[in-house]
Amino acid sequence: MRFTLRQLEIFVSVARGENVSRAAEMMNLSQSATSAALAELEHQFEQQLFDRSGRRLRLNERGRLLLPRAVEFLDRAQEIEALLRGERGLGDLRIGATLTIGNYLLPLIAAGFLQRHPESRVHLLVENTESVVAKVARYEIDFGLVEGRVDDPDVEVAEWVGDELSVFCAPTHPLAQRGKARWEELAGEPWILRERGSGTRQTLEQALRHQTKAIVPRLELEHTEAVKRAVESGLGIGCISRLALRDAFRRGSLVRIETPDLDLRRKFLFVWHRGKYHTAAIRTFLDDCRALTGGAGFSHEIPLPAVP
Repeated sequence: MRFTLRQLEIFVSVARGENVSRAAEMMNLSQSATSAALAELEHQFEQQLFDRSGRRLRLNERGRLLLPRAVEFLDRAQEIEALLRGERGLGDLRIGATLTIGNYLLPLIAAGFLQRHPESRVHLLVENTESVVAKVARYEIDFGLVEGRVDDPDVEVAEWVGDELSVFCAPTHPLAQRGKARWEELAGEPWILRERGSGTRQTLEQALRHQTKAIVPRLELEHTEAVKRAVESGLGIGCISRLALRDAFRRGSLVRIETPDLDLRRKFLFVWHRGKYHTAAIRTFLDDCRALTGGAGFSHEIPLPAVP
């Protein structure tokens, strides 16, 4: 072959960071060595792989065709290297998850995975749907688990398990005694919501698209637990996944408000790049995810240990 694995590694790193200096830092190389390796790869085949604008390098059409093949080639090469070294285990994983999934489901799945495969390592990144999908599209993570809409044509989506949002309030709120409300009553309440870009916010806005009365959030927060604390403090009412609320509902620290005129159902989704090679570690972890939710129609029905 006229190219080396190191050249492909550098190409992939530059594609992810769109910058030679960032790629050099990721690869623990000097900037000159990184730039020279990329230039040599392009020179060998007389093909430009990037459009250059100052220090920024963006993949051109040839580079976009090469990237998924290069990532798959490197993933397979790592499996071969592990086999030749006599290493056991499935290899390492880089996983992205949205807050509800990352806080309430992924730690349990990762713990079981690592107990069975102690030679492996799992790096879990918890962000909102928009951020996780963007990292999947740039091959920065192996796959993601999200709860919002996915529009990127380079990202493949597979359903995992159902989820349902719930409107909720503090026990001292006037609606707590009734436990049910029409949208006309709720629209005028002060709302504590997740930030735009989160799957939770997308689902609520989708449910409200036909309602004539809009809401203006009193407070927008990036963390599910922060929303719960703000509602507990009496600042307003909230709307997040029932999975994140079931222990609070059981304890009585928060109260569910049924909303018969709102459809707050959604799906938890697996997402990965369409060109992503599924290593044994990826396949096994996805199987573990499906095993945890097997038989459950919705996430709040999954048998999980209660939090005191």
